[in-house]
Order: sequence, then structure tokens, then C-alpha cells
Amino acid sequence: MGFDWIRSGLVAGVDEAGRGPLAGPVVAAAVILDDHNPIDGLADSKVLSVSERERLFDEIRARALAFGIGHAAVEEIDTINILQATLLAMRRAVDALRLTPALVLVDGNQLPVLRIEAEAIVDGDATVASISAASIIAKVHRDRLCLELHRCHPQYGFDAHKGYATPEHLRALREHGPCVAHRRSFAPVREAEQGREPAPARGLTPWEAPGHAGPGVGGE
Repeated sequence: MGFDWIRSGLVAGVDEAGRGPLAGPVVAAAVILDDHNPIDGLADSKVLSVSERERLFDEIRARALAFGIGHAAVEEIDTINILQATLLAMRRAVDALRLTPALVLVDGNQLPVLRIEAEAIVDGDATVASISAASIIAKVHRDRLCLELHRCHPQYGFDAHKGYATPEHLRALREHGPCVAHRRSFAPVREAEQGREPAPARGLTPWEAPGHAGPGVGGE
């Protein structure tokens, strides 16, 4: 990574996954890497293959000093909007860290409200190792949630498109109407609803269960 931050204390990188999809939570991760135990191959999760992300996910969890994961639920997205829900998930991810960093580096140009000094870095997921690691943790974790969502709502194909507005997903929305995991503040979902009842589920995904509006899986 070509970004050199000279600061005293621990540095956490933060990134999100799932701002654009029509369904499911938005997920954020925070990662504090060990400078004395570097991880090869870190990059923006979007440029990595599935197998590379899965390998690095396990390696980051095993070798990072700490990581935290935060969710913002569909209900929160629809209530406070996707940007504010993303920042909320980021704050929850930082709060889930077992170690307190001196500095938080956030991918993008928006910062969550934190009690810790933070800096926003555009394209940080491609230039800052800890942000790259956070992007991988958030992406793999959310993709796995989408597999659970597919088991509850197989008619939508969440295992393939992960909630994004693909032609197949839009076609399923028109045919079945939205389910409880769809974001009704997003125009394609509102247009597909047209007075329909939510599509039945085969069970509740974790973020649909009552009370699951707080942090997601905690840190190591």
C-alpha cells in the first residue's frame, strides 16, 4: 500500500458494503492491522475474486489486532436514509473493536460521528491497507448474510445478485412483490410494491429478527 500514516497509537480502517442493493442491511467493518504481521494481497474488495476475498477474510480475522462489524437494518435505512444508515453502521463497527484506536481512517468523503479522531480518504480502499482489510471483511460478511437471506426468500435469487438491481432481481420483484428484507425507500422497490403484501418467508434472517437493529457481529 502506498499510503504512509505516521501517527502514534493504533489506526483503524473503516469501509462499508451494501449501500447500493435494494435489500438487506448495510454492513461496515473496522480493522486494526498489526504492522509487525503484514498481510499480503490486501486490495479493494471489488477487484478481488470470491476465492481471494474468502482467503483474506480468514487471514485478516486471524492476524489483525482487532476487527469489528456493524449493521444498519433495513428499517433504519428506510427511516434515516442510506447515507445516514451507512455512517451508523460504521460507528457501530468502530464501537465493536476490542481495542481503541487513536485514529480512524474512513473510505470515502463522509465521516461517522465518533469520539475518536477520524479522517475521510477518497479511494482509501485501494490505498490504505487497513481500509482494504475492512472492505474485505464487510463484503464477505454481507455476502454470507445474503446467502441466509436466499434460504428464507429463494424466489429472489439473493445468492447470486446479493440484493443489487440486476435484471433478474427486478423481474423477481415485479413477479413476487417485495419481501420484508427489501428497502422500501428505494424507488424500484416502491414501484414493485403497488399495494402488495410482503412476500412470505421460510424463516427470519438475522437482521429481520426483533431487536436486531444494533451492532452486528462484534470484534476480535
